Amino acid sequence: MNIVTLTLNPALDKSTTIERLVPEQKLRCSAIQFDAGGGGINVSKGIRKLGGMSTAVFPAGGNNGRRLLDILAAAGVQTQTVEIPGETRENMSVTETSTALQYRFTMPGLTLNEEQANACLDLVRRLRPDILIASGSLPPGLPVTFYEKVAAFSKSINAKFVLDTSGAALQAAADEGLYLLKPNLAELSALAGVPELEINQVDDAALGIIHQGKCEVVVVSLGAQGALLVTRDGFEHIPAPTVKKRSTVGAGDSMVAGMIWALGEGKPLREMAQIGVACGTAATLNPGTELFRPEDVWRLHQWINNFGARYRITDF
Repeated sequence: MNIVTLTLNPALDKSTTIERLVPEQKLRCSAIQFDAGGGGINVSKGIRKLGGMSTAVFPAGGNNGRRLLDILAAAGVQTQTVEIPGETRENMSVTETSTALQYRFTMPGLTLNEEQANACLDLVRRLRPDILIASGSLPPGLPVTFYEKVAAFSKSINAKFVLDTSGAALQAAADEGLYLLKPNLAELSALAGVPELEINQVDDAALGIIHQGKCEVVVVSLGAQGALLVTRDGFEHIPAPTVKKRSTVGAGDSMVAGMIWALGEGKPLREMAQIGVACGTAATLNPGTELFRPEDVWRLHQWINNFGARYRITDF
């Protein structure tokens, strides 16, 4: 399948370590690590790590934008970009080695107008994807309804649309309808129109969203508890192995990457969700902004598959 990722708010991610953060002192950090970031870009990187191919579409500006392209080219990720004025944003994560606490500083990003965003959609149209995944926040300048427009656009080009975002942008896009959603508990609660869901209410809430026509598949991210796969045919809990976490940066994007790779490979939905959980869990084993390592993914996937076989509820 032809897979395209859309990142409207890309970033040059920087990470470093320090013994301890202390105010009003000059702090000596380790050598800085640069990486290409932003939801859809991370998904394309993850797909490539699993041996698949996709094309990352995003706006790029200035030296940071060019550095993003260089990093992605070195990683073997195909790109199509719209050049915009200004500098692509930078994000920073700092890990205290004395406490293992991580501090993440996220910048708002360059202002993007609808003409520039539509130019990104024109690139997507020319690529003729079977699967379009939009991931990450909307940048300043775009209305919260823009992902709703992308959902309608995906229908017009016969692409399965997968969305990973939050807040009003998620709600608006779901109202238009799409193929797959990956909400966490808070996002699912908002979609269901309730303040907070209890864990035993999650399956019914996800089924309700499907029956309302908002999507065909829901994979609810439950963090360390794994995920819940829900379709019209039923639901199944996908467990996550217990691991020693070093960083949660990129775990959500890694989970999406695993699921999209599996969809592109024609895997059944159960295996899609299992691989997604394995990728998300594997990403937490690595420091800084590094995504998962494939050898960790397949080791964890074997555990998930073996564990799930003993407690299977529904056949997908």
